[in-house]
Amino acid sequence: MTSFGYFLASEDHGPQALVEQAGQAERAGFSGLWISDHYHPWIDAQDQSPFVWGAIGALAQATTLPVETAVTCPTVRIHPAVIAQAAATSAVQHEGRFRLGLGSGEALNEHILGTHWPRAEVRLEMLAEAVEIIRRLLTGERVSHRGRHYTVENARLYTLPEEPVPVDISGYGPAATDLAARIGDGFVTMGPEAGLLRRFREGGGGAKPTACGIKVCYDTDRERAAATVLERWPNLFLPGELAAQLPEPRHFEQATRLVTADHVRDGGQVPLGDDPEEHIRALTACAEAGFDHVYLSQIGPDMDGFFEFYRTKVLPQLPR
Repeated sequence: MTSFGYFLASEDHGPQALVEQAGQAERAGFSGLWISDHYHPWIDAQDQSPFVWGAIGALAQATTLPVETAVTCPTVRIHPAVIAQAAATSAVQHEGRFRLGLGSGEALNEHILGTHWPRAEVRLEMLAEAVEIIRRLLTGERVSHRGRHYTVENARLYTLPEEPVPVDISGYGPAATDLAARIGDGFVTMGPEAGLLRRFREGGGGAKPTACGIKVCYDTDRERAAATVLERWPNLFLPGELAAQLPEPRHFEQATRLVTADHVRDGGQVPLGDDPEEHIRALTACAEAGFDHVYLSQIGPDMDGFFEFYRTKVLPQLPR
């Protein structure tokens, strides 16, 4: 059966708010937490981007729910050896209830040190090498590595969880999904992508756990909900590879000028308003696509109303 968790949006909330939302999610009946890892928000209107590893540490004091990064890029901005230490410490803090979600990243976050932003196939090659390093370090062995993209010298992690940290790989296209099937302990994506899920399972992923995320916007007024999505998350409606290539929030703002209220209201991509059936249909579509776990994130300011709405009217009606 499918479980339903909450997706903490680091682009849209400060660290204290993320911790508060984690507690609300647990009390509302959500079964787990995703948390995004960004250096910049997608657009300035989102207005946040705390350091995810600090937030993850604080979450350990606020909730007993499992936590996963969705997702961290371990290739450019942060060296994979550092990600391995962060993941190991997080798993200890959360007493084993931590999974490391990894992906090939976006220029928005990874270009900040002036490093060249590689083409997609090179980014996936870097990700595969990074995962190899991370897995070796998470065993507690002393690691020296000299590869095509990374060097590690005499590194060993001393603070380790009792069990190895599971490493899930994100895929939003065929090549990344194939990589996830080869090297991941699980697969993560956005939306009810049944085709990618099938590709993952048939490509070697088998019965490994799979998860997808969606955005929703609860509001007592559906038109106001549509306006909120257009103001705060218009980047959801950008096509193709733009999300991976644009380097600054202002570039996303320029591109999203082409997004209209009709895209938000009529596209069916984001459930809007306070009709439980609209939210239930979107979440059920993810479950029926075959995903083991679904994580949803609220867009908009009424977090109290959202969690109460889901606690009383949505979660009790979902297939579990």
